[in-house]
Amino acid sequence: MSRTDYFRDPTAPTANSIKVAVSALVQDDEGRILLIRRTDNGKYSIPGGGLEAGETVAQAVVREVHEETGIDVTVTQLIGIFSDPDHVIAYDDGEVRQEFSICFHARPTGGTPRPSEESAEVEWIRPGDLHDRDIHPSIWLRIRKGLERPTTPYFT
Repeated sequence: MSRTDYFRDPTAPTANSIKVAVSALVQDDEGRILLIRRTDNGKYSIPGGGLEAGETVAQAVVREVHEETGIDVTVTQLIGIFSDPDHVIAYDDGEVRQEFSICFHARPTGGTPRPSEESAEVEWIRPGDLHDRDIHPSIWLRIRKGLERPTTPYFT
């Protein structure tokens, strides 16, 4: 299923759903960031996805990162809660979802990078090289807030 992200776009459709999602800024010992290139819109992103019934948000992070990248992680810190109603995601089935993503820092503990149904590419990128990738503004915000390492979580 394809998706179109709208961020502070006056032509965006009106949201008709909200789903709790998680995402993770995963950095290795060299400070490189784990990125995927999404199969649904072709953009680069940090890994993440929807919370499933019966799991905690930390369990969802571990599951989603592994599913999308092949990398095992441990969740280490909350970056923030991203729920801007001016960021909506339109799917080709008619769902228009308001963003609601809880973003965490995580560190890799094992695994081997590999693509999946949701990720056409998986790579470790130095922060200085991120500008070479097509990254949606909402993901840039999560990365930027995570790299700032604030003492209190960000929230909208």
